Amino acid sequence: MLNKNIYVVEDNDDIRELVQYLLESEGFNVTGFANVTDFNINMALQLPDMMVLDVMLPDGNGMDVCNKLKIEPHTKDIPVLLMSANTNVSYISKESLADDFIAKPFDIDDLVNRVKSLIQ
Repeated sequence: MLNKNIYVVEDNDDIRELVQYLLESEGFNVTGFANVTDFNINMALQLPDMMVLDVMLPDGNGMDVCNKLKIEPHTKDIPVLLMSANTNVSYISKESLADDFIAKPFDIDDLVNRVKSLIQ
């Protein structure tokens, strides 16, 4: 998966670093952000090939971020995987425009497989 850039937005350092490590070990270029503000700054500089967003963030809601990105012409086709400890899949599916959702805690192989499927 050379030259595929993934942004991971997760406020929990341990989870963000784990996701980053897992995806980097699969050959992806991964940039992690602990908050929406830093993510937005980088989105203005370079668009990724995919985004992994936590729903609950200290300065915003990942579903809101996702929905905003999915209606913008220049970002609408970038795949988004939402992560949340809230396992109300039907609510998240109904309220978000994300391409996929994974509940935390997640199975490592499941996460990697979902990312690979979305980024192709």
